[in-house]
Amino acid sequence: MSAVRPIVEVAKDLGIAREHLIPYGDDKAKIRLEALKPGAKRGKLILVSAITPTSAGEGKTTTSIGLAQGLAKIGEKVCLALREPSLGPTFGVKGGATGGGKSIVVPAEDINLHFTGDFHAITSANNLLASLVDNHIHAGNARGIDPRKILWRRVIDLNDRSLRRVIIGLGGALEGVPRETGFDITPASEIMAVLCLSKDREDLRLRLGRLLVAVDKDGAPVTANDLKATGALMILLKDAIQPNLVQTCEGVPAFVHGGPFANIAHGCNSVIATNMALAHADWAVTEAGFGLDLGAEKFIDIKCASAGLETAAIVLVATIRALKRHGGLLKDDLATPDAKAVERGLPNLEKHIENARQFGHTPIVALNRFATDGPDELAVVRSACERLGVPCADAEIFAKGGDGGMELARAVVKHAQTPSPMKRIYDWNEPLKQKIEKICTKIYGAAAVTYSAAAERDLKQAERLGFAGAPVCMAKTQMSLSDDANKPGRPTGFTVNVKSVVIAAGAGFVVPLLGDIIRMPGLNASPQAERMDLVDGKVIGLLGG
Repeated sequence: MSAVRPIVEVAKDLGIAREHLIPYGDDKAKIRLEALKPGAKRGKLILVSAITPTSAGEGKTTTSIGLAQGLAKIGEKVCLALREPSLGPTFGVKGGATGGGKSIVVPAEDINLHFTGDFHAITSANNLLASLVDNHIHAGNARGIDPRKILWRRVIDLNDRSLRRVIIGLGGALEGVPRETGFDITPASEIMAVLCLSKDREDLRLRLGRLLVAVDKDGAPVTANDLKATGALMILLKDAIQPNLVQTCEGVPAFVHGGPFANIAHGCNSVIATNMALAHADWAVTEAGFGLDLGAEKFIDIKCASAGLETAAIVLVATIRALKRHGGLLKDDLATPDAKAVERGLPNLEKHIENARQFGHTPIVALNRFATDGPDELAVVRSACERLGVPCADAEIFAKGGDGGMELARAVVKHAQTPSPMKRIYDWNEPLKQKIEKICTKIYGAAAVTYSAAAERDLKQAERLGFAGAPVCMAKTQMSLSDDANKPGRPTGFTVNVKSVVIAAGAGFVVPLLGDIIRMPGLNASPQAERMDLVDGKVIGLLGG
């Protein structure tokens, strides 16, 4: 593992001038937006996605980092563009999100914890807007907000199920207007989505101004602009909009900026960071959260469509362990060789390959290797990829870092030489229900889609308020192609249930909530927080992932 280089040197390698650097110590920095010059030559964008997640883990972030290090090893100029971790999973069950083994971004402890304060700024901006809504009603409600139709919730960047539903304003006239509301986790905040989808400060201002916070007593929308909140929100986000530059443990530059989850939000790092990477390297490696059915679909149908991005290749991460889980094995049995279980799990991989092809790409399957993988098990996957006409490359990036990512890197470079125009699953101008149903049937493999009475009302309101032409950001369990977390593998014949639909006016999309999805996670019975500590000034117990 290489010594961590001064961040000034990392920026210099990218061609970023010293005056555009705002150092946070010696090993991380904010990059001024002025470093992104209009008309700059753009590199090729590589998207890393994965099969459906399981409790065994797939290592998508680790693979992204290892691929970038592998590209650097074969002489390519490369830069990563990744999401920032949330404190919720860090202290919960998932652990940190800075990679693992010899494929990590550093300083891992800082990135996984408070980093440069972006999540705190987003949390503060979100909650300032919430307090302005309640204060407006308390101070006379000149805008005529219907307290029963306030849409803006508060957020906190922790897993806390007790905050999902709360009553505020209790205690008398001086304490505000009593009403029911609740908290989401910060990655689900619309301000997170707004920050990540904004192209520049002016775009950020426009998106913040149109945030839909409530409906008045006549049914008209009330926005952040109506409450004169936009300027204050811009102040709180003035530093957060600037992307963060760090590096991998082998010195490869990495922009780590923004952190929406892909099961309850759009699951991609910021457009600004992606464009910054593309403008300063020949290859930009990025990832989209969870499986290809969630993060990658939103990456293409929302992020790429709104920002004018094109992917040169899609890498689909798979592990023998995860395929065995989809094949019916319990987690405790995964170390036991079982090629038949791998075969039973192949339909999940096959469906994600089909989905990538619907987006216009034949993916490169990255076999993220574990020490327990048996030769017969690996042969099953390689044979399936050959049968399906899909490139397959070993990725021993956890154990070997960049050296273990060179095979995958060469496969990506070779594959990306042949242009493959990216396709979207739906056109934004299609009716909302048609867009929802195309995703559910084409990408998830559903037989039908049903809508609750609340969802029907929400869709009509979205159309009435002018959002019929918005893309859809599905909120769905990441543990299954269906909307039922207990259906691994490749379920068929299932019906997707849309419970409700949330309008994200600033982000520019609507959010259908499917099945039992919630936007505030809870802690498990034995959270990782119980095993973390600070010993002699060093953080211990911080899991990677």
